[in-house]
Amino acid sequence: MNFAPSPLPDSEPPHDCPRCPRLVAFREELRAEFPTWWNAPVNAFGDPQAWLGIIGLAPGKHGANRTGRPFTGDFAGILLFETLAKFGLSTGTFNAKPDDGLALNGVCIINAVKCLPPQNKPTPEEIRTCRPFLEGQVADLPKARIFVALGQIAHQSAVKTLGGRLPKAKFGHLAEHTMPDGRILIDSYHCSRYNTNTGRLTAQMFEDVFARALELRASLPA
Repeated sequence: MNFAPSPLPDSEPPHDCPRCPRLVAFREELRAEFPTWWNAPVNAFGDPQAWLGIIGLAPGKHGANRTGRPFTGDFAGILLFETLAKFGLSTGTFNAKPDDGLALNGVCIINAVKCLPPQNKPTPEEIRTCRPFLEGQVADLPKARIFVALGQIAHQSAVKTLGGRLPKAKFGHLAEHTMPDGRILIDSYHCSRYNTNTGRLTAQMFEDVFARALELRASLPA
């Protein structure tokens, strides 16, 4: 499998990042079981000149941990990339593999936690330990003035990374939070299979998030 290079190489963790013992142990188990998978911290994906940053939670086992590209190979990516395409924020066709030629325009996707956590649930300590990488990637997107957080964990890490304060900035779908330096965070329910199957998140609700991001972009100073 051909794995996608990072648009933000200077702020990526090493391929064998040792910081979180539980995640390292899980990674080694999967490397033994699935040696052709990526099985490493997952790189950012998108445009290094992005005006919009999307902050996810962590790689999925059969998605990004397998393919090496965020939201690629599992259900969550279908709605995300369909929505980005609808708003003209991507080119090419999403075929759920890192060499499908898909490119993002003005958008970069980064995760709050870089490595796959067991049961998709990172511990608070793992989230804190990984935050310097999120901070580095946000810093490497100097043109990004608007961010979308997918889910509550991503929201909490994003608020802290962007200099906001919890619990003043409360998570809620389509909630907006203006950070001290003027950057804006928009919350969304995560585009997971569970959320879409239960109706907690509909395609229209998800589209509303990106429509709002584009409205805000038009209102910000050039």
